[in-house]
Amino acid sequence: MAVFVRLAIVIAGLYGAAGVALAAAAAHVPDAARLGPASSMLLFHASAILAAALLADRGLVHRIPGLAASFGFVLGTALFAGDLSLRQFAGQSLFPMAAPTGGMLLIGSWLLLAVAALLARR
Repeated sequence: MAVFVRLAIVIAGLYGAAGVALAAAAAHVPDAARLGPASSMLLFHASAILAAALLADRGLVHRIPGLAASFGFVLGTALFAGDLSLRQFAGQSLFPMAAPTGGMLLIGSWLLLAVAALLARR
């Protein structure tokens, strides 16, 4: 198994665990409006990271854009969920426009995954 795929699996596992933890916190912390969307992004994109990395590793999508999409999911999710969580718990942002930047990176990564599928060898 490629090192990148193994790393993607580790990150997806960490994102999944963090997503469940944030969902639990959202249910118990007063005024935790930001934690629900952060949890959803972590949980949803943990699966997307796994899928993109494994599809690229198996040759079902073009390898380079497929792995790039997986990396984009990792970075975009970290920015989006990290910014919302930091705002919730510390009252400050990662940097100005961190969450929207992460969101745009996620959108771009989904589009890149679609391109990777179109470029795959048949």
